[in-house]
Formats: sequence, C-alpha cells, structure tokens
Amino acid sequence: MDAPPTWNTIPGAIVAGKTHDLVLWIVQKVETFPKPNRFSVGQRLIDTALDLLLLLVEAAYRRDKREALATASVRTNALRFLLRLAHDLKLLSGSANAFATEHLDEVGRMVGGWERSMGRAP
Repeated sequence: MDAPPTWNTIPGAIVAGKTHDLVLWIVQKVETFPKPNRFSVGQRLIDTALDLLLLLVEAAYRRDKREALATASVRTNALRFLLRLAHDLKLLSGSANAFATEHLDEVGRMVGGWERSMGRAP
C-alpha cells in the first residue's frame, strides 16, 4: 500500500506545509492572549491564518490555481496587518512578532512565486 502524500510530494504544497506550521504557532500564541483579546484580535488572527492555509491547500489540488492564489495573497497581507496589530497591542512580544513576520514573509514570497509561475505577475 502506498504511503499517504506528504507536503513534499504534492506539487506546490510545500508552501501549505510552511503555512500549517505558522498556523499552529499562531493558535498556540493566541491561547496565551488575555481573554478579551483572545476572542477578538486572537480569533481573527486564527481565522485569517486558517483561511490562508485552506486556500493554499485548495490551490495545490485545483487545475486553475490563479483565483485561489490571488485570494491567498490578499489573506497573507491581511495576516501581516493583524500580526502588527497584535504586536502594537502588546499581545505579541517583539521577538514573537519578528518570528511570525519572518515566516509570513517566506510564505508570501512563495505564494508570489507560485502566482508568477501560473502566469499572473503582479
């Protein structure tokens, strides 16, 4: 019996794997937010990150990936702003924000490259 596919064996899905790791980190961080912020900014962070992850998984399996990738690009930018807001509200430390921003920048570059390879240059 064949092994189930992994992030490295599905074409274009490596970015989804990296996003999965970021989502996992965000969910764990939001659990440490004060209760009022956990259910406002925190939940929005989680929802946006999960939307991004699902869009990338969808793009990995779709024949026409352009629409999902364009929306993923928008979600990536939205997540950037939410992380910045969480940092400004002192919900994320400087090092936590730097970690998340660095990983999100990598995801953003990968999504942009994937978009360009599909013929959708910004």
